[in-house]
Amino acid sequence: MPKLLSPLAQGLCAEVAHRGPISFHDFMARALYDLDYGYYGAGRARVGRSGDFFTNVSVGPLYGRLLARQFAEMWRRLGQPADFVLAEQGAHSGDAAADVLSGLREFDLDCFDATTLWLVEPNPRFEALQREKLREFPPGKTRWTKTLAELPPFRGVHYSNELVDAFPVHRVARRGDHWVERCVDFRDGHFIFVDAEMSDDSLRAHLSRLPPLPPGYETEVNLAAASWLHELQGRLEAGFVLVIDYGFPRAEYYRPERTNGTLSAYAAHRREPDPLQRPGEIDLTAHVDFTSLAEAAQIDGLKIAGFTDQHHFMVGLGRLHFPDDATLAAAAPKDLRAFKTLMHPGLMGQSFQAFCVAKNVAHEALAGFQFGRDPGRVLFG
Repeated sequence: MPKLLSPLAQGLCAEVAHRGPISFHDFMARALYDLDYGYYGAGRARVGRSGDFFTNVSVGPLYGRLLARQFAEMWRRLGQPADFVLAEQGAHSGDAAADVLSGLREFDLDCFDATTLWLVEPNPRFEALQREKLREFPPGKTRWTKTLAELPPFRGVHYSNELVDAFPVHRVARRGDHWVERCVDFRDGHFIFVDAEMSDDSLRAHLSRLPPLPPGYETEVNLAAASWLHELQGRLEAGFVLVIDYGFPRAEYYRPERTNGTLSAYAAHRREPDPLQRPGEIDLTAHVDFTSLAEAAQIDGLKIAGFTDQHHFMVGLGRLHFPDDATLAAAAPKDLRAFKTLMHPGLMGQSFQAFCVAKNVAHEALAGFQFGRDPGRVLFG
């Protein structure tokens, strides 16, 4: 065993030696979520200017405050229930959660009083950060659960920012007229990709729905997203699921010229050339196939309530937050700069997509999706 390998890499080597090449799904799961050495599991993820990547929350508190505007509208669509749940998953340090609650407390006290914020957080390191960030709020206003299965049935909204793009994915490649799975082996001191048979029947079924693609084409498949949404909708009695993440509709995701998929590795705001090296030390991510997520939602009886890029989503919420010229003129300069960053097409406005599904609630256009195109046409062509 090479002495320079990290403990996580040594563990992965041992697994490969015992089992043979492992699926990239299993490799990514360990690299990101191993509690002792994983990038997220061990709390190594660094967000912001001095970290590895930017996200919406990095821009400042305006992002959470704009979401609060949308959540208050969703509360009213649900008939203003006295027990309204906001559930956030992938909250990291809890900044967005604090900004959402602060926004509701400022401009919709009735909704704030009705709201309980649940954070779905399996990692004790992140839970400790979240508790510290949210300690200003009254006892019982914030609660924690380690899994979706432990989340009580609720009426309200589940929301996430850059959660689904961090689910472990399968890597696949087109060889002639058939697909193979790209698995991970260890040779000559390095992790490498090798071809193997499919490890999952669901993977074969997913690939059968893709458009014709040329030999040599490589991409990834996120099977975990559909399973996650199925489990989540089982806890949701009535309300919405809002996903904000990198991604494309299927036709865009699997364009013939996107020959190497969307799998990426990042450290210190730079793209790493090889996602297999330095496991646990770098971020691994793959864009979301929102069409597959929409298909999974429809199978579970959920209604597509909106899909648009973040530019249009923020413009719609901006009309709630800055309703007239006087409000806009009185806005703090830092809020105006943050708004421009969040919605600017050349910055974050087209990088992120907003996707929303609804259950047991009247279907009317939500503020954040009022300027988006028809989601059915965009997602299903």
